[in-house]
Amino acid sequence: MRTIIGAAFVSLDGIMQAPGGPTEDPTQGFDHGGWVAPLADEGFGAELDELFGRDYDLLLGRRTYDIFAAYWPYAPDEMADMRDAFDRCTKYVVTGSDSPLEWQNSRKVSIDDIADIKAGDGPDIIIQGSSTLYPQLLERDLIDRLIVMTFPILLGSGKRMFGDGTPARTLRKIADRVSGNTVIATYEPVGPVVTQAIAEQATSERERPRQDLMARGHW
Repeated sequence: MRTIIGAAFVSLDGIMQAPGGPTEDPTQGFDHGGWVAPLADEGFGAELDELFGRDYDLLLGRRTYDIFAAYWPYAPDEMADMRDAFDRCTKYVVTGSDSPLEWQNSRKVSIDDIADIKAGDGPDIIIQGSSTLYPQLLERDLIDRLIVMTFPILLGSGKRMFGDGTPARTLRKIADRVSGNTVIATYEPVGPVVTQAIAEQATSERERPRQDLMARGHW
């Protein structure tokens, strides 16, 4: 059984679009590409070293794959450690397109294939970018761990880690640390959302009309 780890860079308002550079993904009018570099610090670098300093495979959506495939095989020698590791590992690409996957060790898969891949043998599988995968994988209970690196910036709009279609889930925080500008928290999904009132909710003479307005859609 393999472990699937989502590792994401997000803003305080949950945006994860184009952290790496201005031309990475300006779609939908996003003009803040490259927002991570000015905020990155040694602790952030250490987290990446720990995450990628071992054997792993990658799970990518098609757009993130295209971004990576156009950059990493051509990355300079000062980035050789990550460049060569990305070249070697298997890239599982969730796509419905018939366009060829020309980067070596790339494999086209559907979202329905992931359970079988997870059940097989091999190293951990790390999700990079690929915001559209999170709702689908959570719905299928296929994510084992989420590493969320949150930066002190508000981007206002853009692609979110948990966008449309995200199922309701409860998570347990298993680790956290603050490093300079970055809050790094690791979570594990634990099941459905459980609700409970913080305190006993008495129905007062003011609460009854409010409840009535909500029931009629006028509140």
